[in-house]
Amino acid sequence: MVVLDGYGTIIIPMAFNGMTIAAFESRMATEITRLIERYGGRPLVTPVLREVPLQDNPVVHEFGVRLMAGRVDLLILLTGVGTTTLFDLLKTRFPWSSVLTALHQTTIVARGPKSVAALKAVGLHATLTAPEPNTWAEVIAVLDQHRPVKDLQVAVQEYGVSNPDLVYELEQRGADVFPVPIYKWALPEDLGPTQHILDEIITGRLQVVLITNAAQVDHVMHVLEQDGRGRVEAFRTALKKMVVASIGPTTSERLRHHDWPVDFEPLHPKMGILVKEVSERAASMLNRKR
Repeated sequence: MVVLDGYGTIIIPMAFNGMTIAAFESRMATEITRLIERYGGRPLVTPVLREVPLQDNPVVHEFGVRLMAGRVDLLILLTGVGTTTLFDLLKTRFPWSSVLTALHQTTIVARGPKSVAALKAVGLHATLTAPEPNTWAEVIAVLDQHRPVKDLQVAVQEYGVSNPDLVYELEQRGADVFPVPIYKWALPEDLGPTQHILDEIITGRLQVVLITNAAQVDHVMHVLEQDGRGRVEAFRTALKKMVVASIGPTTSERLRHHDWPVDFEPLHPKMGILVKEVSERAASMLNRKR
C-alpha cells in the first residue's frame, strides 16, 4: 500500500517498527541492510558463506575443449555470477570470438533473470528461460516442453554446491550430463560474527530471520552442530517464537530438510520483495506464533 503525506510525498510504512532482523547474506549484505532499515527494522547481518573461486579449474578447461569441438548440445546456466565467471575463465584459455561462435551454436537455458543479464552483457541470448520461481524444477519443465534432452550432451554450470536432483532428472531423460563447477561455498574465516547472531537468536533477542540462499541453512547447521546437539535443539526451539522468511522454493525446501519452520515466502523470489512483504506481515505472524 502506498501512503502519501499532505504534500503528496510517498511515505514508506515503517512496518518492522523497530524489530531486530537477522540475515546471513554475503554478496548483497549492504543492500539487505539498507532494505531492512528502509522498512523500519534494526538489521543484524553477517555472512555465513564465503565464495571460493576455482581459479585453476581443469573442468572449465575440459568444458571449453568440448564446446570448441561442438560436443556441447545444451548449456544450462544456473546463476548470473557463475555465468560471468565461466565466461571469464574461458577467455583465459580460448579466443573469445571462437567461444562466442560456439555458444551461438549451442542451446542455452537460463535458470533466471540474473543468468539472462549475464548473457546479455556479452551479446548473447538464452534460447530458453525457466519461469518463476526459477528453480531446477522449472528448468526441467521448460526443457520437457520445448527441448527434449534425450541423447544430448548437456553441460550444467553449477554454483556453490552440486544439484544432484537436476543432474538425476536430466540423466533420467537420456542426457549425457557434464557438471561444470565454477566456485564453491566455504565458511567465513572468522566465525565470531556468525556465533554472535546465533546466540542472539537462541536467547530470543531477535524477531525475524531472512534466509536468501539455501546454502546459508547448511552452513548455519554446520556451525551449530560443531557446538553439540544441545545447541542445535535450542536454536530450533528459538525459531518457533520468531518469523523465519525464505526467499523462494529452493531455499524453503532446504529449511524443511533441517526442520526449520517456513513462516513466509514472497510471491516472487526477489530480495527487495521478500523484505517488503515480510515487513508488512511480521507483527501478525509473530502474534500467531507466540
